[in-house]
Amino acid sequence: MIHEPRYSGGMDTIVNTNNVLPKLALNRCEAAEALGMSPATIDRLTQRGLLRPCRATRRPLYAIKEIERFLKATTPQSDWAV
Repeated sequence: MIHEPRYSGGMDTIVNTNNVLPKLALNRCEAAEALGMSPATIDRLTQRGLLRPCRATRRPLYAIKEIERFLKATTPQSDWAV
């Protein structure tokens, strides 16, 4: 029996009856919420080239790996957890 995936209503996963698939990218508002900033700040960071969206769709998507890269690039090494 094949089951269609359904959205859990949360921002981080798509629920499939067989397993849970993590989201690979976030839209502009989700990225802003995840980083604790406004969507306008996401736009400014994108315009400055500090945050690079994927443009595979009409609207920009921000890969989780890109958000992690941005955080690592903008956090001083002395703040990194050991």
